[in-house]
Amino acid sequence: MTRAEVRIEVAPYPAVQAALQRFWQDALAQEPALAAIRGAAALELLSLHALALDDAQRVLGTVRLTPDRRVGPLYVATAVRGQGIGQALLARLVESGRQHAWPALTLEAPVDFQAFYARQGFIPVGDVSIRDGVDYQQMRRALNGALAIETLPQAAAACLGTVQATRRTLCLYSRELDPGLLDQPALVQAIRRLCTGTRDAMVQILLHDALAAQQASSPLIALSQRLPSRFTLRQVQDPVDQAYASAYVVNDRGGYYFRTLGNRLEGEADMDGAGRARQLRAMFASVWERARPCTELRALGL
Repeated sequence: MTRAEVRIEVAPYPAVQAALQRFWQDALAQEPALAAIRGAAALELLSLHALALDDAQRVLGTVRLTPDRRVGPLYVATAVRGQGIGQALLARLVESGRQHAWPALTLEAPVDFQAFYARQGFIPVGDVSIRDGVDYQQMRRALNGALAIETLPQAAAACLGTVQATRRTLCLYSRELDPGLLDQPALVQAIRRLCTGTRDAMVQILLHDALAAQQASSPLIALSQRLPSRFTLRQVQDPVDQAYASAYVVNDRGGYYFRTLGNRLEGEADMDGAGRARQLRAMFASVWERARPCTELRALGL
């Protein structure tokens, strides 16, 4: 089955009750442990439900949006996982929340699935909790503007979400590739997947201090050396550019994470901030034209 054959519908429970009951009956037969995450039947009745349907009207996956603006649980049939259905379901609920003029959506995700939800702009908030031996993280998705970023887990999720949502071009402006943030394995892996799995993908990196990034053994520099056709690195030269204190990562789909002070994590992130993202991309392009190519970082073995 191809992704093009799947459509997403959102409806109140009475309109999709029979289809959902059949879907969950089959799902629970395969994975009985799902009963613990499905929740109370009364909550089903009060919720909006997003369903992924094939051309034969069979349910391939579902997720609900409760009256208290919480998302979940999300479940996709095992036979069709890996086709982007879960992301499509989440995106549709985000759209529904925005249509209701809600300020934010929340969810509780197993820690191992944070990266999945980060792609749709969900940022971790609060502490991790443990239930039935599984670590869960509360996450929040702002719908009416940027979300404040204050901690390292939030900053990491904002970077990861921006990278994962990139269509083709990712722009990264940093003093020295931010050790502790831009060297996190999950982020480096996401950038590698972008470069190897997306046709014409390009990562443009503007640095203030290429030598410091090199001496810190930044994994992004090593990745750029292995994939030289997908990376371009430049260093700012103009005194005005060298005095610029901020840092940011911005994609070509309206997503960004911006820090007023590049040596700190505090900032703002928005996966749907098209206006601000265009502004950042235009500013990046202007500085890019004045910067010098970092040819000293291109060769392997530095």
